[in-house]
Amino acid sequence: MTLQTPQDIDLTACEREPIHIPGSIQPHGMLLAIRLSDRTIAYASTNIAETFGFDPADVLGRPFEQVLPALSAEFSAQLDDPPSAGSTRFVRTIQVQTAREERFYETAISRSGEHAVLELEEPPFGAISSIDALYPTLRRFVEQLQGASTVEVLCSLAAQDIRRMTGFDRVLIYRFDEQWNGTVIAEDRNEALPSYLDLRFPASDIPAQARELYRRNRLRIIPDANYTPVPIQSCDPAPLDLSDSVLRSVSPVHLEYMRNMGTLASMSISILRDGKLWGLISCHNKEPKRVSLQVRNGCDFLTQIFSLQLEARENTTLAENRVRLGAVQTRLLAHMAAEEHFIAGLVNHPDDLMMLAGAKGAAVLTQDHCWCVGQTPDEEQVRALFDWLSENHQEDVFVADNLSEVYPAAKAFADKASGLLSISISKVHSSYVLWFRPEVVQNVKWGGNPQKPVEEEAGGLRLHPRRSFEIWKETVRDRSLPWDRSEVEAVKELRNAIVGIVLRRAEELAALSEELRRSNKELESFSYSVSHDLRAPFRHIVGYSELLKKQEWSDLSEKGKRYIDTIIDAAYTAGTLVDNLLRFSQMGRTALKPRQVDVAGMVEEILQKLAMESGNRRIQWIVGDLPAVNADPVLIRLVFENLLDNAVKYTRTREKARIEIGSYRNNRETVYFVRDNGVGFDMKYIEKLFGVFQRLHRMEDFEGTGIGLANVRRIVERHGGRAWAEGVLDKGATFSIALPDQSEGAA
Repeated sequence: MTLQTPQDIDLTACEREPIHIPGSIQPHGMLLAIRLSDRTIAYASTNIAETFGFDPADVLGRPFEQVLPALSAEFSAQLDDPPSAGSTRFVRTIQVQTAREERFYETAISRSGEHAVLELEEPPFGAISSIDALYPTLRRFVEQLQGASTVEVLCSLAAQDIRRMTGFDRVLIYRFDEQWNGTVIAEDRNEALPSYLDLRFPASDIPAQARELYRRNRLRIIPDANYTPVPIQSCDPAPLDLSDSVLRSVSPVHLEYMRNMGTLASMSISILRDGKLWGLISCHNKEPKRVSLQVRNGCDFLTQIFSLQLEARENTTLAENRVRLGAVQTRLLAHMAAEEHFIAGLVNHPDDLMMLAGAKGAAVLTQDHCWCVGQTPDEEQVRALFDWLSENHQEDVFVADNLSEVYPAAKAFADKASGLLSISISKVHSSYVLWFRPEVVQNVKWGGNPQKPVEEEAGGLRLHPRRSFEIWKETVRDRSLPWDRSEVEAVKELRNAIVGIVLRRAEELAALSEELRRSNKELESFSYSVSHDLRAPFRHIVGYSELLKKQEWSDLSEKGKRYIDTIIDAAYTAGTLVDNLLRFSQMGRTALKPRQVDVAGMVEEILQKLAMESGNRRIQWIVGDLPAVNADPVLIRLVFENLLDNAVKYTRTREKARIEIGSYRNNRETVYFVRDNGVGFDMKYIEKLFGVFQRLHRMEDFEGTGIGLANVRRIVERHGGRAWAEGVLDKGATFSIALPDQSEGAA
């Protein structure tokens, strides 16, 4: 035999307990399940034997009308129109002839698959027999609701009136949080049981399947935690689903929980909001206690009124917050509309930006920039968070009040950002607006140690509900105040507004781009025609000048010889310029033919050619990892030839040139760079660097036409990439190109 350790115990065992099919009921009532198709008795609790004087086994499968004609007549109309699944219909109090005498029973009917479940309870002695007796209490509760100024007061009124109607020793209003832990927010009691006000109870106290039954079946009562379950007999092999039953027997673990709490009777009424479980009204008694069906119905009615009023109060608060935040959002929209770019409208008005989400800090991030306002982590930490969001959370809105649980690195800046609310502006080019809330240390009072104790029993270990409900304090760290629903909605609306602004600007840019495309096409056609037509005249000039030099050289004066050389050099330069211009214009007219390009092999070939052209120059080449890329091989070769040729050219003044070629990954793109220790450039002229016919150095110092880098940028952008440069005058420069993964380029 293997002995289990506490670590081996499955703490979710309670969540898998099939509590909806216990196969038994509580003993304060009887149950019959009638098959609707033929009105025969399919299930019966064994205690009908002592009431009606026959063995359940003898009546299973027989017609209900034949076995119990009077009872069948009472339920005839209900069986003709049974309730739908998920609802229980309380019929009325009826008089039934038993084996010994006539008795009164309170009745209910519910649906379980193809069966109607009939339940009968004998009213407790001295019980209220009519809802009329409860009318004064219900009326007083409704009148008091008008004066309830807060949700807390509302809950206190509900607790008081439920206890007044039922006579329980203690009534609690119990609210669930997002993790399904429950907190007692109101209480009314006598001295028989201790106070649980403000205590928190763990989600494991009410497992998921139990919460679902509370949502589906609003009221449940256990008159005596020491009861002996009454088995249900059946002629059907499938167990009867008692999800909607009034008498359903409960889990032995729950009964043990009640006894450990010192309560032998309990009643729970579900508080629902929009069909979801918001909380419970939980009633406890130190001794066994029965409550009549009429009183339970009155409590259910009162709870529904309470729930509607609660919803109205919370909706009023939500509406007030929406109005307040709507005014902030209107100001932000005005700020954004007044700026050239919407980001400036946000970061230039930090108070409104933070107020929109009730945050202490905020950040706006794109792939290239980061703006932080208020109390935020440092820029490096914010950028790391941005990368994590881009990789893992691309949804429109991300909300967390315990960021370190999903992003452990956040522990390092919990004092600034234990809570995060973010919106994604674009999924194509990652950009986010982030709001931060600092850690708020909380001291939580639990109703006993929330971890269930484990005991060895019969050679094994079995989970038991805890035996002590003494206050057990816990300090909760790394959590911020939760984000309110109105705040989350406000940032969603801001996102929609920003996306609208971006789309409108995109449409304007698209129209402008189309006009520019048409103009560029005309300019390309003009450039192509001019450059093509100029090639022949320049060739003629060079050709005839060379003939003149060859045949008439001896007859020319020294001045004439200088003129001829100048004409030839100028014609050569002009011809090269025209060739480059023709090539530049052709780049916009030629379709890309992308395929896998071996960048390392291509660069090796270019370096061999440059080594031959550079003669005896001392050049240190440093070649890093150069992964293959999907691109047009002819055009991408031209890019690397231009960058490497420039590096050789602009390091000419160095005794020992140093040129490095490498790459690195950045999100979903590969960045290639060429770094040299040449003459560099002043960054204030960076905008001119990639322009056509733009030069930052004199022609006398460094030859060239000023089209090479314009070609580089045009080719890279046609592949869907980016090109940029960084330099320091007289210290060198780095030229970079970024090519997206599986780039197919543009036509």
